[in-house]
Amino acid sequence: MLNIFGKKKEVALVLGGGSARGMAHIGVLEVLEREKIPIHRIVGTSMGALIGAAYAIGLPIKEMEKKASKFSGNKLLDPTIPNLGLLKGDRLERVIRDLLDGNGFEDCKIPLTVVTTDIQNGQEVAHQKGDLVKIIRASCSWPGIFNPVIIDGRMLCDGGIKNSVPTKIAKEMNSDYVIAVDVGFCVREGRIENIFQMILQSFQITGEELNKYQSGNADSVIKVNMGHIDQVAFDRTSEIIEKGREAAEFKIAKIKKDLDM
Repeated sequence: MLNIFGKKKEVALVLGGGSARGMAHIGVLEVLEREKIPIHRIVGTSMGALIGAAYAIGLPIKEMEKKASKFSGNKLLDPTIPNLGLLKGDRLERVIRDLLDGNGFEDCKIPLTVVTTDIQNGQEVAHQKGDLVKIIRASCSWPGIFNPVIIDGRMLCDGGIKNSVPTKIAKEMNSDYVIAVDVGFCVREGRIENIFQMILQSFQITGEELNKYQSGNADSVIKVNMGHIDQVAFDRTSEIIEKGREAAEFKIAKIKKDLDM
């Protein structure tokens, strides 16, 4: 498992966005951990940033799964008078704070990079320091749904707008081997009846196209096939996590071979 310089290969794990579908990352992490796949760096966006941060600080997989199973989309609902978003995002922040239990970048046992998007200029922003909770909140904040988060004078929101599976960032960090987890999007066919469905469907369409190109930059892609499970199906968390396990099991032999394990 050495690179061309005779040193151990640096393995980066890239966790893409996906809201409820992103719970599949928990199943993937369980398999990688069981098989003792070394992870030297985690790069995440949106739900991938949250799950990646929880793992980076050392939260046990079983504890992560337990907390995920109790989650529901209703816990995020805090409507506000529409200005920059339909929801304040304060409840989202509380969920993140609870999962991370006061830990920050400095507490990560595995180096962590969280990706957001500056909505005012379209730039992607890769964070490795700062207020971890606020940064993950920004990375999870769908434009138009959640209010953006102002950090260091920048208006930040969902990292998935620009980079839904941020493999490019991992490559730019000179990682020798990049494992990307792509939980995909669920583009539905049928009548659109409200603004939530309208915004959500637009994300699905854009995200599915972005994933086709961005995940392909990885050395190994764990593509989680979830069919018509959509981004807000938090009531199907156990099923989603199992889908993540299945996808990782399918790819684990290739990963171990590539890493000479």
